[in-house]
Parts: sequence; structure tokens; C-alpha cells
Amino acid sequence: MTTRQARPGAAAEGPMWERTRKRVRDEVVDVAMELFAAQGFEDTTVEQVVTAAGISKRSFFRYFGTKEDIVFGDLAEQGPMILEALRARPDDEPIWDALGHALRALGAHVDPGRGIAIARLVLTSPGLRAAHLEKHLRWQEHLAPEVERRLGDSDDPPGLRGEAIVATALACLDAATASWLQHGGRGGIDELARLSDRALAAVRAAAG
Repeated sequence: MTTRQARPGAAAEGPMWERTRKRVRDEVVDVAMELFAAQGFEDTTVEQVVTAAGISKRSFFRYFGTKEDIVFGDLAEQGPMILEALRARPDDEPIWDALGHALRALGAHVDPGRGIAIARLVLTSPGLRAAHLEKHLRWQEHLAPEVERRLGDSDDPPGLRGEAIVATALACLDAATASWLQHGGRGGIDELARLSDRALAAVRAAAG
């Protein structure tokens, strides 16, 4: 029996292909975001995006399932990353503090300029607001069970506390983002994290 020999350089084909794919995807996103900013999300068609990006419609749908995925594609998959950050926090840390630290992990993966552009689009687009809510629901599915585990046993229905706490933390993040945008995104992601902490603190204080 003969052993098939790998072609020289074959091991690098995967990484090179992935890098090429990421570069093309990033270029399409950049072009689309410029169009969205100039024309509005709803008034920009996929046909306009592919024409401006110089790719075919078939190629476009290899990278994006929907037009909304141009804006939220990476963000929607960050639930596991936030969960990993939450699991890295000490079990005896107050749950609000642990969640706050976990959500800050988003800042390391979001370009500040892109973050501002996305947030502005969400505020002005009903379609993106719906997609944004779906993104949060997916994050909630990842985070709520870990929050429940940290809280320990309770007579409450399973999942109630975890879902409520995560939903509140995400609502605070949204409120912080709106405030951040009102001030032009000054201070970057660090300021957004500070505002989110203040929103969470206000909820905790009101709850007594």
C-alpha cells in the first residue's frame, strides 16, 4: 500500500484561503457601511452593495445570509465569547459585577469607529433594531444558564432569575450606548463601558 504524500505548501492553503475570505468580507462590509451611512440601511439594496464592492450576488451570499448580517454578522456570534469571560470570573463575585466584566470583553473585539457606525444605524433602522433584539436574545440563551448556576438553588421557576438578570444587563448596555451616541461616542469603548456600569449601578440602587 502506498502512502499519499501531501503537496508542498498544502498545509498553508487553509489559512491562506481563510485570510483571503476575511479580506474580501471586510472589504464588502466597508463598502456597505459607507452606503448605509449615506443612503440609510433600508434604502440600500444588496444589488447596490455588490455593484459597489465589485462582486457577484452569488458571491455576496457566500459571505452573508442577509443584508442585516453585514452589520451584525460577527456581533451575533459573540455570545460564546461573553460566556467564556463570565465563566472566568470568580464564583463568589456579585453577579452584576461579573456580568459587567464579561460584557466589557466585547470592547476588545469591536473597532470603536465601527461600533459607533453600527449603533447609529440601529437607532435609525427598524429592521436593524429587530436584528439587534435577536442578537441579544441569542446572547441571553448563552448567559442565563451560567447566571442561574452562580445564583444557586431557589424556589423560583428554573431560568427565571437568569433570564431576568441578563435581560436587564443587556438593557443597561443599550441605554449606555444611546447615551454614548448622544455625546458623539466620546471616550471610545472605555467610556461606553463606564456608562454601562453606571446604568447597572442605577438599577441595583433602585432595587434596594
